[in-house]
Amino acid sequence: MKKLLFIVLLVSIQTQSQTYIKANAFTTLLTIPNLGLETSIGKNSTLQFDVLASPWKSVNGKPRQFYTFTSEYRYHFNENYNGFYIGANVGASRFNFQKWNYLNTDMYEKGFGYFMGATIGYQVKLNEKFMLDCFLGGGWHQGFYKGYLISTGERYESAQHYNKSGEWFPYRGGVMVSYKLN
Repeated sequence: MKKLLFIVLLVSIQTQSQTYIKANAFTTLLTIPNLGLETSIGKNSTLQFDVLASPWKSVNGKPRQFYTFTSEYRYHFNENYNGFYIGANVGASRFNFQKWNYLNTDMYEKGFGYFMGATIGYQVKLNEKFMLDCFLGGGWHQGFYKGYLISTGERYESAQHYNKSGEWFPYRGGVMVSYKLN
C-alpha cells in the first residue's frame, strides 16, 4: 500500500505539475511543526501528506511528545487550490503524552494509534507562488498504550500488554502557508 501511494504521488507530481510544500503557521508558533506536501491528481482532486511533531519530552514536568503522519484526499468545489474543499484522511500516531482527562494527575500514556476522519477547509492564492490553506478536521482515534506514573515510572493500570482507548475529537487545524514548487 505504501508503494502504491508513493507511485500515485510521484506520477501525479509529474503529470499535473502543481505541487505545494506547506508549513502550519499556527502550530509553528506553538513550537509544534506541521509540514506537508499537496499535489494535484485531477481537476478537482488533490492528495496531501503531512507530519505533525511535538518533540518535547517534557513541558512543566508533564510528557508532551507526539508524532502524527496523515494522508488526505481532498475534493475542491471550484478549481484545485482555490476556495472550499472537503477531505477524508487516515493516519498513524506515536505518543508519550498525558491524556486530556488526566491533566491534574500523575499519570501519562506511552503508545501508538491510528485515526481516520474528515477535514473542511478554504484555500486562497496570494500570488503565483504563495497560497494560504485554512482548515479544521477531526475524527476517530484508536490508541494502544501503556499507562505510567510520572513520579515513579511504574505502570498504573492492569492491562497485561496494551490498554486501548478510542475517542472522537478534533486533531487537525490551522493555517498552512504554502509555496508552489512547480
